[in-house]
Amino acid sequence: MTKRPRWTNCSTKLLNAKALKTAKKSKMRNLSIVSAGLAGFLASCSATPSPVAETVDDRSAITVIAHRGASGYLPEHTLDAYQLAIDMGADFIEPDLVMTSDGVLVARHDPWLSDSTDIADHPEFADRRTTVTGPDGTELTDWFVWDFTYEELSMLRARQVRAGRDHTHNDILPIPRFDGILALAMRTCRPYDSADINRGSYAAFGVYPETKWPEHHAERGLDMAGALETTLFAALKDYNCDLPIYVQSFEDGILRDLNDRHAFDNIPLVQLVYPEGYALDGAPSYELEDIAEYADGVGPFKTLVLDYRTQESTGYAQRARDLGLEVHAWTFRDDDIAHGFETIEDEIRAILDAGATGFFTDFPDTGRAVADEWASD
Repeated sequence: MTKRPRWTNCSTKLLNAKALKTAKKSKMRNLSIVSAGLAGFLASCSATPSPVAETVDDRSAITVIAHRGASGYLPEHTLDAYQLAIDMGADFIEPDLVMTSDGVLVARHDPWLSDSTDIADHPEFADRRTTVTGPDGTELTDWFVWDFTYEELSMLRARQVRAGRDHTHNDILPIPRFDGILALAMRTCRPYDSADINRGSYAAFGVYPETKWPEHHAERGLDMAGALETTLFAALKDYNCDLPIYVQSFEDGILRDLNDRHAFDNIPLVQLVYPEGYALDGAPSYELEDIAEYADGVGPFKTLVLDYRTQESTGYAQRARDLGLEVHAWTFRDDDIAHGFETIEDEIRAILDAGATGFFTDFPDTGRAVADEWASD
């Protein structure tokens, strides 16, 4: 399999993260890329590959990703949490995507519902629990999104999943659809700094969806790649608006599928990676050389990038960047600081010093402040 280049010189509605940052900073008006999903359009473009990853010599290019929205403050994966993250200055909001039985993409971190919703308080669903074997071989008995229609899920309300956080917003906010999240992004579209209305507009932030358990969905006849393509481009087709977007997954199969689809020629793909057993010396779940064949970035668990025993770089980020990959490390939380660091700010600065080009955080206000301070050093 050969990784498709991400093109950079044809008219489009999509912008990658670095192009957006450049547009905002330099007000360049020649940043345009191929319009994804238009059959036959590729042949008419005189395209050149876009360099997705660079060194972090440009410290202002660090990408702050709101992990599940501003999930440190509000129940995760709700429109309110995404909006708060936007207000706090996140570059991207991250909706984890799962599918209902009738094929609707919705935002939940996991396909089960007991911890992030009030489903246990709905007696009409009491007999809908099933047992599933997860990707890691663990058996789970719970209510699963793919066993419910969207109409049924719309009856549920979200809850904060972490015990030490504010729970006063529990049982209030509904589960959002992916098309609703995209509509939120499009509402922030604003004109370029130009009198030429034909230049279109750009979104003030990007969307960074993760596909959850795509193989399990496929076993149930649910095509996540197809649904992602359909939902994304249905939302984009009526807008003259550039939307920065990445797509990520822990499973390489769906990323390889998307890499083969012309509709995703301009959408950077990110392979999530974790060390075996989450051990400090654990082998990565995917090798960087393999990832570079089909993806544009890697999302490593933070101990792959930084040796937390010595607080020194492991060299992983530099090796990834040498292969042309962006490096977006996860996850950083104000209320869960790694051993050896006095503050979360120190931990984030260390991961940036180790070569990460972006990071996921539950507290995007903190992340924004640290990234901006680090960029000014």
